Amino acid sequence: MQSVEHFRKILEGLDQHHLQLLALSSVGVGCLTCYLIFKKKVTKTIPLGEGWWGRGERSLSEDEKIHPFTVETSEDEIQDLHRRIDQTRYTEPLEDSRFHYGFNSVYLKRVVSYWRNQFDWKKQVKVLNKYPHFKTKIEGLDVHFIRVRPQHRDGQRVLPLMLVHGWPGSFFEFYNILPLLTETQDDLAFEVICPSIPGYGYSEAPHKQGFNTMDAARVFLKLMERLGFTEFYLQGGDWGSLITTNMAQMKPECVRGLHLNMLSVTRGGFGMLLSLIIGPYLPFLVGFTREDVRRLFPYFEKNVYEILRETGYLHIQATKPDTAGCGVNDSPVGLAAYILEKFSTWSDKQYRGLEDGGLEKKFSLDDLLTNVMIYWTTETIVSSMRFYKENLKSNPEKRVDSRTGIYVPMGFAAFPHELVHCPLAWARWRFKDIRSYSYMSSGGHFAAFEEPKLLADDFVQFVKKVECKNL
Repeated sequence: MQSVEHFRKILEGLDQHHLQLLALSSVGVGCLTCYLIFKKKVTKTIPLGEGWWGRGERSLSEDEKIHPFTVETSEDEIQDLHRRIDQTRYTEPLEDSRFHYGFNSVYLKRVVSYWRNQFDWKKQVKVLNKYPHFKTKIEGLDVHFIRVRPQHRDGQRVLPLMLVHGWPGSFFEFYNILPLLTETQDDLAFEVICPSIPGYGYSEAPHKQGFNTMDAARVFLKLMERLGFTEFYLQGGDWGSLITTNMAQMKPECVRGLHLNMLSVTRGGFGMLLSLIIGPYLPFLVGFTREDVRRLFPYFEKNVYEILRETGYLHIQATKPDTAGCGVNDSPVGLAAYILEKFSTWSDKQYRGLEDGGLEKKFSLDDLLTNVMIYWTTETIVSSMRFYKENLKSNPEKRVDSRTGIYVPMGFAAFPHELVHCPLAWARWRFKDIRSYSYMSSGGHFAAFEEPKLLADDFVQFVKKVECKNL
């Protein structure tokens, strides 16, 4: 620490010109990186705060009981779906456009035909009810979750774990990974809680403006406390990665470990710029591996132009979600195209060049349409889209969570086809106790859905490292 403080004093005495010159030297890279990290003022925790998202005024008392919940359907619901499907109007795709313009309507007709004539929603409802569902009132909202306990085995240690989904996913994303975590034959198993983000699926949507990831984090912390857990593990991707990170920032004493499969670090400042300039040529000087170089560069193509091609939905949902939501909430086929296109491109961007978008390479139509039906039957696509508006109303860099360090043990699974890649060197700027960082061999954005075994194995290995050090 003395050497870092020494460098800090030297660097603070230099003007911008000399800082730039220093940055060009190999010694300067290390010095400047240390300076940027230690110069940044970060707080240890985010205040927990309080909220009320129910209708009307805050209730003086709230029913804190946990109630069993069962997913149900009806013949009227199914007939209404079929009627709307039968009235769909399709637009002929451009020749040889495949998935470059979005969901190709030729293949969409095949998916919809399966949905209309073969997909059995009543059967899938039974699949959803395979695990016990519950609801409980938190901050004025009915919060839905599933709770899966492992069977008792002598000598086996059971640890609590919360898995948090993102958009346009749901708690159903985790159905294939749950057995790998709860039915393991190892000496370690997990009791798993999978909540639905408020406004997604069976969790009630907020009735007031402003509900963001920090509010969701606070609600989920209250849920774990209500379930009697004082310490637990967290795992998430997409919005789930930010929500679980916020949970670790709010109550680090409760989080034994945080495992993510999506990570974006944007507050690198001059250090990040330096690594992007030097990284392709001398990666070891900025802490990059060859795999980092392969995934990151050419940087503008992979991280600017590619992101622009894939984030039109984000700009719409972050500005006028209710307008765009009218159509997809009213048309089941429009909803399916809007959601399933993400399961194509976000699994592998190369799938845009395929006639069927590669949609069935990793997923079954039954699983994909079950996820769509969760949005359709609950009419929550608009409220899920609003989550972008609430989180991007102001500059994310000025939010308190962007200025708060994360000190809990952390593990990261870097899947090769994730939308963005975050090298370990960048992750260390925010996460102060990284116990594992893994380059995964295959998979993309929907890791638990696509590669449940890879994700489960990496998570278990992370937990073992944490538990071994804690003993």
